[in-house]
Amino acid sequence: MEGLLGEIVAKYNYWIYVVLMMIGFYAMIGKRNLVKKLIGMNIFQTAIILFFVSTGVKRDAGLAIVDKELALAGAIDVATVVNPLPHVLMLTAIVVGVSVTGVALAVMQRIHREHGTLEEDEILEKIGR
Repeated sequence: MEGLLGEIVAKYNYWIYVVLMMIGFYAMIGKRNLVKKLIGMNIFQTAIILFFVSTGVKRDAGLAIVDKELALAGAIDVATVVNPLPHVLMLTAIVVGVSVTGVALAVMQRIHREHGTLEEDEILEKIGR
């Protein structure tokens, strides 16, 4: 039992990501309000971004700025350098996420003007489904 508890405590950050993902997933599936669904999507996206950023972290590693001659000579230990690719990709994901949120808010505003509500049940009832 101590081994399992120690394993859970050692990887607490992964458990936090899983909990955040489940909260976001529940909001997207279980809620009927479109704004709450959008907030759930943003929570889910944030959990994924945090997960990928944490996978790129190395303890006691430095920046990925290296001398070209040392790199060509093979004198650089890759264990001492952080891979910047996950961080760069997640910056792109953040920008895309903000754009998607903006478009979704604009669509919700249009839906609210058209139907007077953002509740999914009421909208479906008004359009006859």
